[in-house]
Amino acid sequence: MTNTEDHIVAPTPRPVGWRELWIKEDWWANWIGLGLVLLSYALFLQGDSLRWIAVVPAQWSNISDLGADLARNAPRYVAQFCAWTLVFSFAVRAMGFRLSAFLPSFAFLYLLSLVIFAIGRWDQASQYNLEPPLVALLVGLALSNFIGVPKSFDTGFRVEFYIKTGIVLLGATLPFTLLLWAGPVAILQAGVVSVITFLIIFFAARKFGLDHRFAAVLGAGGSVCGVSAAIAISGAVGAKKEHTSIAITIVIIWAIAMIFFLPLVSRLLELPAGVAGAWIGTSEFADAAGLAAATAYGNLANNLENIPGTGDQAVFAFTLLKIVGRDIWIGVWAIVLALIATTRWETNGNDRVPRMAEVWWRFPKFVLGFLAASLLVTAMTSGYTLEQYEREVAPTLVGPIRDLRSWAFIFCFLSIGLTTRLRELSSAGSKPFLAFSIGAVINVILGFLLTVYVFYDYWATLGS
Repeated sequence: MTNTEDHIVAPTPRPVGWRELWIKEDWWANWIGLGLVLLSYALFLQGDSLRWIAVVPAQWSNISDLGADLARNAPRYVAQFCAWTLVFSFAVRAMGFRLSAFLPSFAFLYLLSLVIFAIGRWDQASQYNLEPPLVALLVGLALSNFIGVPKSFDTGFRVEFYIKTGIVLLGATLPFTLLLWAGPVAILQAGVVSVITFLIIFFAARKFGLDHRFAAVLGAGGSVCGVSAAIAISGAVGAKKEHTSIAITIVIIWAIAMIFFLPLVSRLLELPAGVAGAWIGTSEFADAAGLAAATAYGNLANNLENIPGTGDQAVFAFTLLKIVGRDIWIGVWAIVLALIATTRWETNGNDRVPRMAEVWWRFPKFVLGFLAASLLVTAMTSGYTLEQYEREVAPTLVGPIRDLRSWAFIFCFLSIGLTTRLRELSSAGSKPFLAFSIGAVINVILGFLLTVYVFYDYWATLGS
């Protein structure tokens, strides 16, 4: 998927001492993500914010409004592009890539991402499911498979680097205090769904004869946060790159299908907004797709008398279960599976006992950045109530980080599309899709039973 001809330094199979801290992709994702968190906090203490440079297109209804907004904020976009280019250039050069190959590629990626971000900010985008990450994936696939992109541009389409940076920033938007505010119901329901779905997909994949590592990547993609989890677990267990690509593609297919299916069934059953949002949170396979589905159903609740509740309840319930409750399992599965992979799956039928140090070598270090970012923001916001957090902290401290995270995720999804050749995925056959689909169907049913029958009263009155 990624061109390696422009790489200067040959891959190093084992750590190289302290140099690992500045030549490895995971560590650079940590430095960039945590650096942005600390900078945001420093500005927050001064009554300022990263908002100026964390610019995103404003919502628009006609092209003239969009053009005026882009023209008005042109200096901010130029500054943001320069900032992203600067930090990513330091990283890719330290990792051994030529800037002459990276810079034009990233410029193309940023400009296309801006267009995609703008499409997603159209006031009718949610009605047509034009969420930026999904649009980015589809545009990238179209360009890659039907038009063609210069192979040399692959240097700037650094899928894993962008998603790892985004995951570290995701940690900053998920302080552990949110787990307390979410309450035991959300945490319990999310945990049950995550564990059961993972085990079903994993053992189904093994039954079909798929490799342990591939099965783990598929299981994580279906049980936690599709793309992010698939990449994290791929690094933890040492899966092949094509396994990650296949898992991501399957996740996206199911995520898109669920955008339409879940709100439709919820509407037919006239589920309260909070109940539908919770079901979407336990049954969607990607944050962007799930948010689109929850928002769509929330809009129905705001406009139809036969659907109880409000749009805010649908989105809040989804957030508690998917973004807070399930996404936190990325770190849990990464730790557990890194340990299992190095102590159980790598014996290769012989008596070799892997050294425990291999767990550290294999462990995806950006998960540490995810946890560190969450802990930092937890400490920064520990003195605030949920109401104060939403009113004072979220807009100025967490909001800009969330917007920068959105940029990183769009870079990632667009890069996935631009480096994915559909004809190469066809060689995987139907077994990965079938294994994932078995778990996906059970996931939807289990989420429905827990939401509608076990915890109905909690979700129906959420926030009341």
